[in-house]
Amino acid sequence: MAFLNFTGITKRFPGVQALDGVSFSVERGSCHALMGENGAGKSTLGKILAGVYTADGGEIRLEDSAIAPTDPLHARRLGIAMVHQELAFCPNLSIAENLCLGDMPSKAGWVDRAAMCARARAMLAEIGASFDVNQPIGQLSTGQEQLVQIAAAVGTGAQVIVFDEPTSSLSTAESEHLFKLLGDLKARGITVLYVSHRMEEIFRLCDDITVLRDGRHVATERIPDTNQERVIHQMIGREVLTHEPAHLTHEPGEEMLRVEGLSSPGKFRDVSFTLRAGEVLGFAGLVGAGRSEVAQAVFGLDPNATGRVFVRGRELPLGDVQAALGAGIGLLPEDRKRLGLVLSMNCRENTSLAALGKLVSFGFIRRKEEQVMAQRYADRLRVKTPSLEAVIAGLSGGNQQKIALAKWVARECGVLIVDEPTRGVDVGAKAEIHKLLDELACAGLALLVISSELPEVMNLSRRILVMRGGQVAGVLHRAEATQPALMRLMAGVNPG
Repeated sequence: MAFLNFTGITKRFPGVQALDGVSFSVERGSCHALMGENGAGKSTLGKILAGVYTADGGEIRLEDSAIAPTDPLHARRLGIAMVHQELAFCPNLSIAENLCLGDMPSKAGWVDRAAMCARARAMLAEIGASFDVNQPIGQLSTGQEQLVQIAAAVGTGAQVIVFDEPTSSLSTAESEHLFKLLGDLKARGITVLYVSHRMEEIFRLCDDITVLRDGRHVATERIPDTNQERVIHQMIGREVLTHEPAHLTHEPGEEMLRVEGLSSPGKFRDVSFTLRAGEVLGFAGLVGAGRSEVAQAVFGLDPNATGRVFVRGRELPLGDVQAALGAGIGLLPEDRKRLGLVLSMNCRENTSLAALGKLVSFGFIRRKEEQVMAQRYADRLRVKTPSLEAVIAGLSGGNQQKIALAKWVARECGVLIVDEPTRGVDVGAKAEIHKLLDELACAGLALLVISSELPEVMNLSRRILVMRGGQVAGVLHRAEATQPALMRLMAGVNPG
């Protein structure tokens, strides 16, 4: 008898059928993968199990008892927890306060802070993490926040844990730590529902796999009985072809961006590079190497940066975002929810946000032109949304990422910096984003692509700049940029 059963689960949002009669079973103590394109319903199903959403129809049975969690606290009491893809903490509260939210220890009607901190330390120790529990969580990196969220799920004593893209913000070392933790959880009989777009993780960690497409169940199979090509076809119903980027057949044009001796105290130092029209320059490095910080400084977001930045030969003042925008630089940040989008706005408004200067007459936005422009990029990137008027917070993570990229493409920047362009994006959407970046380079844009996925940065780039410890460790041309060569530079290991 299966430990966890989903039968006919249905969920509808305004204009979207998120889940349509989904049924499958999960065995006790197994790691069960959930895969599908962005918008297929994977996260929605996990959130129904974790009490974030309520199903419109169907039944969930846990150990042969029907359950219907009405909120996350109710789910926690049933022994179910979730590690969300998009982090949901209160950044002004401490790590301890966030870990104990909803169940604060008290003494004589007051919060027992000593007990709260002790409980938080025990939860972190459970996953082998050791942060200062009094530190505001807003000071942590995205990867560190992810680890705290994992501690919150594991520390509740849950018997079922949903992991939604758990490695999307983790470094290689942090991911390996998580994989070991998952092995420990399985050994303790804890059941894991694992949502990820990363095939290598699925086939390494999971026992079974369920594929969803457009909210419907496609297949549930044992991992030894399937393969990556079969899963991709089940996910998207079409073949995904990978080609060598077309921009590599063209010689790069004029120098668009030159950075000389760029430094920022405690972040990076003496970073220099050039970028030409029609070229894709990859930035590789371990988490914390300083890649994103350099990009932010080039875009004018670092008031402490020193050095020189030139666009088309003209020097830019540092720490001035307006000057960077005026010079034709765009930045797609890693954290789309905090920095890349306005979640309360709709898809049309987010798409046009960086290009409003071209759409305004006498202080008013020309709505028809805005609508046409937004629709053009939504079609080009195959954004799945019931309408361009839909609030972007209701879209899947991958479709939000497409809109965040479309915003800068619509501005028609000369230099575009994209930081983790396919984070949390499925294999089909990843291919579409790669194709768009290649088209932009063919059209003469200068692209700086930061990615933690070495196959991605190797496939897209003409040259790859490797950072380590805030400094440039080396620059490799495409022909010499093998994965071992990049890893040696990233880790500071001399060739053997």
